[in-house]
Amino acid sequence: MTAPHTSAPITALPTPPPLLQVRDLNAYYGQSHVLHGINLHVQPGEIVSLIGRNGAGKTTTLRSIMGALRSRTGSITFDGQDILRLPSNRVAARGLAWVPEERAIMSTLTVRENLELPPARPGGWTTERAYEAFPVLRERGHHPGSKLSGGEQQMLAIVRVLRSAPRLLLLDEPSEGLAPVIVQRIGDIIQELRADGLSVLLVEQNLKFATRLADRHYVFVDGQIVEEIPRAEAVARREDLLSYLSV
Repeated sequence: MTAPHTSAPITALPTPPPLLQVRDLNAYYGQSHVLHGINLHVQPGEIVSLIGRNGAGKTTTLRSIMGALRSRTGSITFDGQDILRLPSNRVAARGLAWVPEERAIMSTLTVRENLELPPARPGGWTTERAYEAFPVLRERGHHPGSKLSGGEQQMLAIVRVLRSAPRLLLLDEPSEGLAPVIVQRIGDIIQELRADGLSVLLVEQNLKFATRLADRHYVFVDGQIVEEIPRAEAVARREDLLSYLSV
């Protein structure tokens, strides 16, 4: 009699350690305690969004991670290394890049000068690649940054930091105030970056944009994370979340 065939057990692949790990992060503006015990993580190649009303602590979290806000306690590790006490320039040198809400392009320099001023690192975006991603920047190459539209400034701000070949991109409200066609293009580029292995931590009020891109969402209320929501659940609860964010 032939023994019944049994399949070998399937061994699950181990989950890689987080690229970014934030534990019990507290932050302060003067005497004001603005972040309360923030815990979040971003895996390699993952897009994660921070959602919540204005003033909930989302931007402060990005500023804390980048070292722009120095009054902090807790733990921030990137690729297993503690970065909590590092200044912003050394955090950036580790492989993090930040596009703040105000975009921070050089308004008196031309588009091309803005692109070429930060030296490109190995693997970083070239000027030509920036032009391929956003052809309008080639057309506007000799225009000063102050003469660009909001959408053009956002494109320029994103591709400038990509010259540094970051491993984690922090984006603060990339779709704010932009025409839908520009929002769509920026979303496409973010997805292409993820396909290339880049991780993204995204602050976003546009819930449709956030749920299109992000694998997981952290919901902020009054400087605290009150919920972590996977993409499918966020899509199913979109109306409730929209109602909450619009109040």
